[in-house]
This record gives sequence, C-alpha cells and structure tokens, in this order.
Amino acid sequence: MKNYHTKLFPYAYNILGSSEDAKDVIQDVLMNYSLINNREIENETGYLIKSVINQSINLKKRRSKISANSLWLPEPYSTESADDNLNKEDILTYSMLVLLENLTAKERAVFILKEAFNYSHKEIAETVNFSIENCRKLLSRAKSKLSEHKTANSIPHPQHTSFLENYIEIIKKGDMDSLEKLLAEDILLAADGGENIKVVRELTTGTRNVSKLILYVYKAFLNGLSFKVKIINHQPAILFYKEDVLYNCQVFELDGMKIKSIYSVVDPKKLASPFL
Repeated sequence: MKNYHTKLFPYAYNILGSSEDAKDVIQDVLMNYSLINNREIENETGYLIKSVINQSINLKKRRSKISANSLWLPEPYSTESADDNLNKEDILTYSMLVLLENLTAKERAVFILKEAFNYSHKEIAETVNFSIENCRKLLSRAKSKLSEHKTANSIPHPQHTSFLENYIEIIKKGDMDSLEKLLAEDILLAADGGENIKVVRELTTGTRNVSKLILYVYKAFLNGLSFKVKIINHQPAILFYKEDVLYNCQVFELDGMKIKSIYSVVDPKKLASPFL
C-alpha cells in the first residue's frame, strides 16, 4: 500500500493544507479498504482517490469551523528536492493554497481536480458524487471568488536566494528605506501562531506598516538565529532555526523583484512537519 500513500497524498494535502491531516485521511481510507470485500472493485486507484477526496472534504469542513475565528495558514511543504516517490509538481503553490481558503471545501475540491489534476467535469462528478451541472456551478463560483485575488509569478529562480539574503542583510541593519524599496505597495504580511503562540499581528498591509513590523519582529525574535533559504510549495522561503529547531518559516510571494506577500508560520505543530 506504500505506493498508494504517495499517489493519494497530493489530493489530500491540496484540499486540507495539512500534511498531518492528509496522512491521517490516507491511513484511514487504506485501513477501511483493507477491511472490505474489495475484490469486486475494478478501479482500485480510482476508488481510493474518490474515498480520500470525499473524506478530505468532510475533514476540511470540520477544521474550517474550528479555525474560523483566527488566521490559518497552510502547513509548509518543501518542494526543493526531487522525490521519485512523489510528484511534487502536483503540490500547489503556497499562495494558491492560501487563496483556496476563500472557498468552501466542495468548491476547493472541484477546483483542485479540474485545475491541478485536469479532471473532466464527468470525472469530477463521479469522484465527488455531484451532478455534472453542480460541478460546473461549483467550479464557476470558485473561479469567481479567486478572480478577486491575484497571485504573482513565484516560480523559483536562482536570483531569489541572493535577493532574500540581501533582504536579511537590510533587516539586520535596520534600514527602513532600503526595506521599503523591496516591498510592493500592496504588500501583505500574514502570521499564524497556531493555538499556543500569540503573534504580534495576524494581518498587516501597506509598505510602511509591514516594514516597521518586519524590523520589530526581527529585532525581538529572530536576531541571532541561523537561517536557510529554501523552496517551500514552489516559492522562495526563509527558515529560521533556534538551536537547530525550526522556529519560523516565512514563505515569499515575489512579483518580479518586489515582495508581494509574506506568509509567516510560527505554529510549532506545522513547523514539526517531516516534509520540511
């Protein structure tokens, strides 16, 4: 069943935004499958994908209700190195996962099946047990909601490492003017501390406000920590370590050589992921 774990993981993770939840769903589905009379199931892979997607939808609904009153960011996933067992191209970009939080669980599933896995409307309908017409409506609503938000081109580029290293040097110097020049006018900084870590501010926008917060957070919490520049969910990121333990993961959305968004994850549960 190990091959099925890698096959099913991108479906569950893209819907849930959590590798831990994705693994739990897959394990549950495979266990249930082993207990039923599955000899009559002709398309084993299709059956398992359908089961994982529908169970992920149900879990996403429950998780969304719990996190409704606070900012929730997806669990980061390293897509830096090749993995023969998992097609990491099926893992969505971090910015897209954040945007998908604007959708309902059903809209999210239909959108992912169509856009990430290129399913036909007929295949989507068969997978999620909706009518073809209902799937079309869900996809249309999803695209309409997402059209209100734009993601920049965050494909990894060799320049991103030097860009972020320069960004850190500017912050170390406390150079407000130089920092502001790196930020887009509509810059967004979002921070997720989970249940136990209280962040300074969950959402901050605007060049001046974000610059002040970046400099304050670095001086108060990150100064002196070691860091690495990596690729997280196909986007450049800075990972800060305190005594070799991951302390903060900041994922950047770059528009050209301007920072459009920074997603800062300090939730210890998400930073403990084996996929970082």
